[in-house]
Amino acid sequence: MRKTSPWLEQVPVARPFRLDLTVNALRRLSTNIVDVVGEDGTYRRVLERGHNCALLSVRQLSADLVEIRIQGANAEKFSGVAQRMLGLQRDLRSWERHAAGVPWVARLARALRGLKPPRYPTLWEALAHAIIFQQISIHAASAIMRRTIEALAQPVRGLYPFPTPQQIWDAPQSVLVTAGLSANKVASLRAAAAAILAGVIDEAALERLDSESAIGMLTALRGIGPWSAAVVLLRGLGRLDVFPRKDSGVAAAIALLSDGTEEDPEGLPARLGPQRGMLYFHLLLGKLARVENPLQPRVGYE
Repeated sequence: MRKTSPWLEQVPVARPFRLDLTVNALRRLSTNIVDVVGEDGTYRRVLERGHNCALLSVRQLSADLVEIRIQGANAEKFSGVAQRMLGLQRDLRSWERHAAGVPWVARLARALRGLKPPRYPTLWEALAHAIIFQQISIHAASAIMRRTIEALAQPVRGLYPFPTPQQIWDAPQSVLVTAGLSANKVASLRAAAAAILAGVIDEAALERLDSESAIGMLTALRGIGPWSAAVVLLRGLGRLDVFPRKDSGVAAAIALLSDGTEEDPEGLPARLGPQRGMLYFHLLLGKLARVENPLQPRVGYE
């Protein structure tokens, strides 16, 4: 990547906002080698669009301001992508009102106040994550994802870009299987890559559809069922009116975080209103915090 002058801007955010929580929800585990957080809290990753490549850095300056720095050709064109990824302008008052009506969810929402709904920069990345994370533990899936990325991508100034659909399509079966992918998941990944490359499915087309119709389009792809489709809409398009149902991991997280008090886990998403998808991100961070380490104290921004 040739050196160019960086694009630097300070962007107001819709309060409350915490970069640390939002990035943690995006990357799931600290072993993620695409979405990286430095010791100073700066979030960094490689963004790609066509043949353009840029290095993104984001840091929080205050409760309502972040600094976005992008290095690369046509860097300013990546600014909108970065802002969407971190949900900087998302108004979550509906979620807050509905969460307040469920005591254990209200406690979780207070602990994670400032969490915005993150989304991947591309539909392809959301599809790949949904397929790889299906039906296995988050730690196993993260390890497989890391090995796949290391096998296919070349670091850019120390950061790994997410593999492109073409790289997955061209990769030898043996390389993907050695990374830990089953033959079935390899086939599903390649089917998704082919659909993206051929324009059979694209983000613009999905954006024009309501969520029910978008799920119908996504489930036409090999290896994408209703659960995966909901995760793709959440993590790929930022749709908060969907929630991945029929998930044993979700049921376990609800039981854990409610301390067994939630009597209607199936009906819970409907009670949380049109931004019910925020529950997914709260369950993710809440379970990781409960199982692996206590929630970090709130510091810095109020």
